[in-house]
Amino acid sequence: MNKNITEFVKYIGADDTDLDLFESQYIIPNGISYNSYVILDEKIAVMDTIDQRKTDEWFDNLEKTLNGKTPDYLIVQHMEPDHAANIGRFAEKYPNATIVATAKAIQMMPQFFEDIDFAERTIAVKEGEKLCLGKHTLNFIMAPMVHWPEVMLTYEESEKILFSADAFGKFGALCHEEDWACEARRYYFNIVGKYGVQVQTLLKKASALDIATICPLHGPILTENLGYYIGLYDTWSSYRPETEGVLVAYASIHGNTAIAAKKIADILKEKGAQKVTITDLSRDDMAEAVEDAFRYGKMIVAASSYDAGLFPPMHDFLHHLKIKNFQNRRVGIIENGSWAPCAGRVMQDMFGQMKDITIVNPMVTIRSTMKEADLPKLEMLAEEILAEE
Repeated sequence: MNKNITEFVKYIGADDTDLDLFESQYIIPNGISYNSYVILDEKIAVMDTIDQRKTDEWFDNLEKTLNGKTPDYLIVQHMEPDHAANIGRFAEKYPNATIVATAKAIQMMPQFFEDIDFAERTIAVKEGEKLCLGKHTLNFIMAPMVHWPEVMLTYEESEKILFSADAFGKFGALCHEEDWACEARRYYFNIVGKYGVQVQTLLKKASALDIATICPLHGPILTENLGYYIGLYDTWSSYRPETEGVLVAYASIHGNTAIAAKKIADILKEKGAQKVTITDLSRDDMAEAVEDAFRYGKMIVAASSYDAGLFPPMHDFLHHLKIKNFQNRRVGIIENGSWAPCAGRVMQDMFGQMKDITIVNPMVTIRSTMKEADLPKLEMLAEEILAEE
């Protein structure tokens, strides 16, 4: 894929529609794009490389865009291998090019490319430092822990382009046209979600810039209605609910806990819940379950007791929420157990390790199968989860 962003800024990235799991854990049914760009001026700057899976295509795109010229700079915004895998090959192919990155990124480079001597090849830049290419000027913006410590963004002043590294990225190859928010949300909470404070810091810096175009390292180039995308990032990174609704997430061994979860979902709808989403943690995409937990302000979890603890799919889900900094939500709990119910206690303990989680009473205990006598407690739990705080 080779196309113009502007007259002087060219896209040289590649789609990957064969990869099944991003970062070896996230299902990507529509693949992923590895984005890279070239700025053509008196001095030529290449904005990041791409994943080794598309090395040949990237170099072919680069050479066609250069049209016989040689690059002066490689700007490295992020050292993760899906963006930095070809730094070594680039350094060998263009020995006179200078690599521009943060000091932390330069420190990391020998860890990935031990045969390359970077000592005389690099420039370490800091917050607000600039690099003039001719008509284009690059302004470097430090973004540590969005989502690695060495990350920086680059603002091109003349054309008002923000090269945003992993910020504003999404799952999905560019050849697939689809709604941005759905896969950007799943990408954000599972990749960047832990670092909301750092994203908020970055958004404050971005608010001082006049941005016409956002060029992320994954997903489409954003050129219209930028306030919409930035607004969603502000909501996500401040851990505020995006949508009024309730997620019902269940982990059921033989199907009886599932019956209780589906019943309370029906009760919630009957009681006027604006939106109810239900997910089977044993079968549904875990990344999407995490996404929905952050999307809605309220959640009911239902799980079976297992080996004097918690059924593993639920334990895995709550672990994912904890490491992604889940917070500021109302939660209801349903447990199931045939002789010594303990799932509820474990879930309470795990939520207790998260910030600003309100556990709503009553916790409902199902003994093996849901019975008529359990319905009043389910009704009460539904009423309490929907109640205003």
